[in-house]
Amino acid sequence: MKRTSPCRAAALPRGTNVHELPTPKLRISRLNFFYGTYQALHDINLEVAANRITALIGPSGCGKTTFLRTLNRMYETVHNARADGQVLLDGENALAMEVTKLRRRVGMVFQKPNPFPKSIFDNVAYGLRVNGTRGSIALEEAVERSLRRAALWDEVKDQLHKSAYAVSGGQQQRLCIARALAVGPEVLLLDEPSSALDPTATAKIEELLFHLKQNCTIIIVTHNMQQAARIADDTGFFLLGRLIEFDKTEIIFKTPAQKETEDYITGRFG
Repeated sequence: MKRTSPCRAAALPRGTNVHELPTPKLRISRLNFFYGTYQALHDINLEVAANRITALIGPSGCGKTTFLRTLNRMYETVHNARADGQVLLDGENALAMEVTKLRRRVGMVFQKPNPFPKSIFDNVAYGLRVNGTRGSIALEEAVERSLRRAALWDEVKDQLHKSAYAVSGGQQQRLCIARALAVGPEVLLLDEPSSALDPTATAKIEELLFHLKQNCTIIIVTHNMQQAARIADDTGFFLLGRLIEFDKTEIIFKTPAQKETEDYITGRFG
């Protein structure tokens, strides 16, 4: 079988009619990333569709998390880290945008739950207060709305003023998602959000993401290929800092174009 070029991101997914193409939320072009003199990402080209779940898979250390952190410039806290290339969010240059505005639009949830040492209510209200929401009624309504969106309200509505550390790990992770959702992000980045959770909590996170994509574009890094196959509309395979292949999830897992992708999915390496 004839193999296509190593990165199919700029091409149309196989079997896609041009009239059925989803609207891109993010357009990444010629993106390179450096930690000092070390180059972690090489010439990434990718379009992320709006209101879909995009999964990024690949072995540890292949650049998935670095790429994710580049999208809302979380790397700026790292000395000598820099990105060059283009990241467009609805046509705007995300690498030049005022960073507070960018992170309002592009939220992030990390691998381990990281609630603030505050109450459940104050965790969710934190970003709202920073962004100028005032008044108890407005805050209460916004907090409830965010907890409902995170499928957590019914479980914590009688514990809002208890410490966020008093709930389970799965609930803490959904609390962190609620905190990110509170400011109304258009894109939600998740770095292995269920890697430390049991199967029941993982299922709740996956069901939540499926519902959230109706109003939010989601990009998730996962080492769990079964998870990617279950929830993602599109999947990209990273290897050694390069995007080897990107396509609809069903195609990536059943008929990948690249041998490296096939070898990883079938367990020959990684």
